[in-house]
Amino acid sequence: MEYFVHDTAIIDEGCSIGKGTKVWHFSHIMPNCVIGENCNIGQNCVISPEVVLGKNVKIQNNVSIYTGVICEDDVFLGPSMVFTNVINPRSGVNRRGQYTKTLVKKGASIGANATIVCGHDIGRYAFIGAGAVVTKEIPDYALVIGNPAKQVGWMSEYGHKLIFNDQNEATCPESNEKYKIDNKKVFKIK
Repeated sequence: MEYFVHDTAIIDEGCSIGKGTKVWHFSHIMPNCVIGENCNIGQNCVISPEVVLGKNVKIQNNVSIYTGVICEDDVFLGPSMVFTNVINPRSGVNRRGQYTKTLVKKGASIGANATIVCGHDIGRYAFIGAGAVVTKEIPDYALVIGNPAKQVGWMSEYGHKLIFNDQNEATCPESNEKYKIDNKKVFKIK
């Protein structure tokens, strides 16, 4: 086995788990999940059937990822953050098979105790603040906070708030990579 599973964790049949991945205490990986290389799944996490995680996804403690969620490479999911997968759940109404998909794109970070209402994709390198409630699609590099989540800025790929000059350009203070804002979209200058 090229990955680590703690003795208290449960891995159901039909899962694909990449090399170097770690699954910690009391976590449950349900059937037919695809988990990429070098992921870290904290303790007390549930990965529901058919969830797909890319490479290097970091999941902190007490996170449930429900069927219909896809996380691309390098996604960070903070402690106790929540995904939903049904728009109108009722205990007495079976809505299995009516799951609404949510895509978390490459490099996005979702803070502790945030809630992502299903069907709202999270853009590349977006940064969802702790406790935010996402009720709409989030653009690439966006910084959102609050309930409901509102955009308050833009973030670099290294996780720093971008300050744009008069030419609509910004530089990450850590990586020195340059970004441009155009028509309410941010992209990295190559």
